Amino acid sequence: MSMSRELETVRDYLRWIISRFNAAGLYYGHGTDNAQDEAWYLVCGALKLPFDLDRRLLDGRLTETERQQLEQLVERRISERIPVAYLVGEAWFAGLPFNVDERVLVPRSPLAELIDVGFQPWLGDVEPEHILDLCTGSGCIGIACAFAFPESRVVLSDVSADALAVASSNIERHSLSDRVTAQQSDVFSGLEGQRFDLIVSNPPYVDAEDLAGMPAEYHAEPALGLGSGDDGLNITRRILQQAAGHLNEGGLLVVEVGNSGRALDEAFPELPLTWVEFERGGHGVFVISKDDLPAL
Repeated sequence: MSMSRELETVRDYLRWIISRFNAAGLYYGHGTDNAQDEAWYLVCGALKLPFDLDRRLLDGRLTETERQQLEQLVERRISERIPVAYLVGEAWFAGLPFNVDERVLVPRSPLAELIDVGFQPWLGDVEPEHILDLCTGSGCIGIACAFAFPESRVVLSDVSADALAVASSNIERHSLSDRVTAQQSDVFSGLEGQRFDLIVSNPPYVDAEDLAGMPAEYHAEPALGLGSGDDGLNITRRILQQAAGHLNEGGLLVVEVGNSGRALDEAFPELPLTWVEFERGGHGVFVISKDDLPAL
């Protein structure tokens, strides 16, 4: 039953949704960390309103169709524990909007901060011409890199054909088909003979224990994009073993491994990994140059 007799304006619905979310004990971790921001994301995303909405529009009254739509989305968010990004079909990363659905992870990587600063100081005065976004998912990291380095050519690769369909839709959305391509590849197996100045990867890195204990919201995401063996390093090991053969001289490898960072240090104590410190939050991202990779 619609709440339309009691709730009329955008402001009414925001207040009601915040109360519902707080009472439901939801887990936030897909772009927001509290009920108020989550409600704002849902309302603006569903009603196609800008996030920096003129506050005077909060008193605008909703149509019956809009009210029913919001109420249905709120019920799904609560009962099915589906991330808001999937409900509205969009997520923001590095200041850019991306199409997302259940075929890809919801963008939330701290790599956005590294992209914003042009991977400095590690790239130095090198302007990467060829960039690989390995395990690309929605394509958000590679596409953000394409904007950060306007002269670059970018390859988005993933083992999942479903993910690549979403990534391709985002290439089209941002009119980048002249510089950005999507290729299917199981780590480097489908990229034979290709070399890059910068390889960036947010691969699956969740260990078995963490995966089992994750809140329901994460189980709405493709397990292929999260789990990576008992210690979370199955994919990262392959990247470290093969990346040197796909990097140009002076090339840089940047990989996010999240909570599996400690296990990685223990597995490869001889590897000179530099762990990035973020100002905006996040952890578990390492940087290593091609020159330091042959240690393996």
